[in-house]
Amino acid sequence: MKRHRLTEDKDPMGRAIYEYFTTGKAGKLRVFSSQFDEDELPVSELFRTLEQMPLLEQTALRLAHGRILDVGAGSGCHSLALQNMGKESLAIDISPLSVEVMKRRGLDARLTNVFDMGFTGQFDTILMLMNGSGIIGKLKNMHAFLMRVKQLLAPGGCVLMDSSDLRYLYEDEDGSYLVDLAADYYGEVDFQMQYGKVKGEPFDWLYIDFDTLSAYARPYGFRVEKVFEGEHYDYLARLSLR
Repeated sequence: MKRHRLTEDKDPMGRAIYEYFTTGKAGKLRVFSSQFDEDELPVSELFRTLEQMPLLEQTALRLAHGRILDVGAGSGCHSLALQNMGKESLAIDISPLSVEVMKRRGLDARLTNVFDMGFTGQFDTILMLMNGSGIIGKLKNMHAFLMRVKQLLAPGGCVLMDSSDLRYLYEDEDGSYLVDLAADYYGEVDFQMQYGKVKGEPFDWLYIDFDTLSAYARPYGFRVEKVFEGEHYDYLARLSLR
């Protein structure tokens, strides 16, 4: 789960973000996985404005309140939108290049990992977007994740996190689902990225369905709501401390 702070030679996304910010263009940010075909992440999408964001993300930004922690902030597009809305946010990322770009965009940004116990603070909203559940890595890490966000949330605070239910990958023609219950959870995926000659280390990424998220979070004192549902198994959840 804990991806430590990156070095520039192992930070393809940070390099892509920095290059796009400084030159206005970028090459291919390639995405590999043992479970899927090679894909590409358009770097320009990491710099989208509020109006260009999907409705799910716009909804999350409207719901965010108080002191906001933007986790895995990347280029800072969400924090920039929050700033333009008159809201206060702290953007964090494990990529030094991304943090440099965010600071140059006028944002309050810090190089840290949300799981780093040296990082402290009290936040009314913890924002985790662009499949924010991904940083949890695997289901076995849910305990550590939920305990950590409880430490960082102010009384009455909430987590706004989006994810997707990958069960559609196992849907049969008759509408039934062929999921191997003896295998690992179907939302656990491995990824690796490359930008030019910069290739990152493989990392675990968790897509979690809403029912499973609820089952894990409620025993930790969270009220779990689905506040937005997309058209393709994606959703926005709000985890509020009771």
